[in-house]
Amino acid sequence: MTNQTTNAEATTGRLGLSGKLLALTALFVMVSEIMIFVPSVANFRLNYIDDEMNRARTAALALDAAPDGMVAEPLARKLLASIGARALVLKSGEARRLLAVADMPPEVAITIDRREPAGVSAILDAFDVMLNGKKRLARVVAEAPEQGDFIEIVVDETALRNAMLGFARNVLLVALVISLVTAALVYLALDLMIVRPVRRLTATMVGFAEAPEDASRIVVASGRADEIGVAESELERMQSEIHGQLQQKSRLAALGLAVSKINHDLRNLLAAAQLMSDRLGTVSDPTVQKLAPKLIATLDRAISFCQSTLSYGAAQETPPARRMASLADIVEDTRTALGLATEEAQIGFTTAVERGLLIDADPDHIFRILLNLGRNATQAFENRGTPDPARDQIRISGRREGAVVVIEVSDTGPGLPPKAREHLFEPFQGSTRPGGSGLGLAIAAELVRAHGGSIALVEGTMGATFRITIPDRPIDLQARARERARA
Repeated sequence: MTNQTTNAEATTGRLGLSGKLLALTALFVMVSEIMIFVPSVANFRLNYIDDEMNRARTAALALDAAPDGMVAEPLARKLLASIGARALVLKSGEARRLLAVADMPPEVAITIDRREPAGVSAILDAFDVMLNGKKRLARVVAEAPEQGDFIEIVVDETALRNAMLGFARNVLLVALVISLVTAALVYLALDLMIVRPVRRLTATMVGFAEAPEDASRIVVASGRADEIGVAESELERMQSEIHGQLQQKSRLAALGLAVSKINHDLRNLLAAAQLMSDRLGTVSDPTVQKLAPKLIATLDRAISFCQSTLSYGAAQETPPARRMASLADIVEDTRTALGLATEEAQIGFTTAVERGLLIDADPDHIFRILLNLGRNATQAFENRGTPDPARDQIRISGRREGAVVVIEVSDTGPGLPPKAREHLFEPFQGSTRPGGSGLGLAIAAELVRAHGGSIALVEGTMGATFRITIPDRPIDLQARARERARA
């Protein structure tokens, strides 16, 4: 089973379902972490700048409150160092005052205006600082304290860049840990709930495909209520059906071989009986003269049936030899073959065939159809108890409806049980008696279909009624015209 699973996974590629699941889980978690990381870094930069501006406002108040705005240079430098700035400017009205300056700063590279709301550009600015902020000066403008218009400072972005890199490193480490833990938990959960059951189903299908006749390889449903449970139940049902069909086909193959052997010897015996029956034609007894033709015809049919069985086993079934035949004669032969033509018969037999009705069919095939249906009816009567002619009746009717001949075979028996109705025309399935093969209806249905007709059970009747329709062959007008021309 392990080798089968390995082979099944190898056919799907280098990565199995588990590996693909793990890779996708880690990828999706990392994408979600990146979506959190990027705005976090941008927000960290804005908070850092806002903190600097808050300290700058405090320093501006202190510098602006000095007498005559004069502050000692050492104190001014300390205030600038406390806010990390190179210069501090306050604008009030038309005046713009340089409150403090450490050294005359070089040229300012960028301007950051915190009076405007931050948008998507804040993310791009954050990455710009981390990539290009080393030793770069920035002018930051914000709202001024009290009556001032605005306050601005000149800062070196190196400290901001270092702080942002440290924050980004910490966030990435935390995100990596969260991603690994989340991916592991999700992977384990999905592996237990989905991957392993699917792998089990795959291994079972591969194993069953190697030996479908082995019942131990049929999957056993776990009883889960989700989609995998439904898949297990359906797979179990399908494999059980396939296993049963294979067993049935094996039995059919063995039975076919046995029947072929029996028919081979039976055909030889019937041929010998036919030779002896030919001698009965020379006997002058009236009874013998009356029964001899029917006996010979019956033996001829028996030999033909044996030959047909052998041909069927060799997949050489011949099509019906259709011709216009009297349906009433075929029905009478059926009655004789069933043993219901004598006064001592314990089963009643009635016919209702239109006078002079001709059917375009193979007479032997129609005889076999009616014989199988009649024999099923007589067996149903016998299974119910001792037959009674007043109660147990078989009726065969025939009529023409345009280019179709309709035959109905009905009886007053107990009818067909629901189980037999489900597989009515399937071999070895539709039998209603113990030990029955169920081949009678299957053979009848096959012969009817060979004529392009149909056979069906009529619902709502007493006992069982089968309706058979046999259409006439289509007329080839061109061939008919050629025959007339030759005549």
